[in-house]
Amino acid sequence: MAQICAGKSLARGIMKRIFSSLAIALAVPFGAPAQDVVTLAPARDARLESLETSDAGRGWEAVGKLELGRRGFCTGALIAPDLVLTAGHCLFDRDTGARIDPASIEFRAGWRNGRAIAYRGIKRAVAHPDYVYGGEKLNERVAFDIALLQLDQPIRQPSVTPFAIGEQPLAGDAVSVVSYAQDRSEAPSLQEVCKVLAQEPKMLMLTCDVDFGSSGAPVFAFLGGMPRIVSVVSAKAEYDGHKVAIGTGLAEPLEDLRREIMEAEEAAGLGSARILRGGITSGPKFLRPDEDRPGD
Repeated sequence: MAQICAGKSLARGIMKRIFSSLAIALAVPFGAPAQDVVTLAPARDARLESLETSDAGRGWEAVGKLELGRRGFCTGALIAPDLVLTAGHCLFDRDTGARIDPASIEFRAGWRNGRAIAYRGIKRAVAHPDYVYGGEKLNERVAFDIALLQLDQPIRQPSVTPFAIGEQPLAGDAVSVVSYAQDRSEAPSLQEVCKVLAQEPKMLMLTCDVDFGSSGAPVFAFLGGMPRIVSVVSAKAEYDGHKVAIGTGLAEPLEDLRREIMEAEEAAGLGSARILRGGITSGPKFLRPDEDRPGD
């Protein structure tokens, strides 16, 4: 395996080769993230730690499980008392490609062992307008694979603090991920240290350990001792026999979504639900499926 590259041209070459190998993986239902493979050094990455107790999960309560009705689940994180950041493909039915009714989605903040700190229905769900579900071009499926969900009521419990957004990390930087997945759906897991193997303005390649259900999971960098979200998990794949993860860049795409939400709020007085440029609105609804199923 090659060493983590410092040169931009080499990084771009690696990105292109890895991206070409992602096409099949991204078509798999419940796409999770993908990792870059310049140098995979598993021994240096931290192992997943289950946050199954309140003490272990302290500080991560704003990460939650997104139940998608009977279609599975994703991971999401609060970036405001009423806004959840997740992956755009989580808003689409993997079988039909149609948008999921926001009324069938529920955010469960700090979900652990059958209980959540707060349950909220979804008022609006906005995917980025440049995101194309199942699109032929990789940048359509990954570069804009983010969504914002506006909750029907803000979560204001003192223990649930929304996360700030940070700048996109560079190749070689250490990051952390908190996620749910198909074999660990009853409590979030923390990988305290994994690495950025390569990056482009709208995509990251990571060594983080993810699986089906991790889509939308927040990728953190620590600044001044505080975690800030710098990406969200988009897909998983393999490259040269190694598992890899892909994270979506935030920056401009996230600002686009914030504007969508603000415009929708300004127009809310018009009454009936309206289709947004990148999303759908609906009335609030609480949903608690009888069983959890692996999700995007």
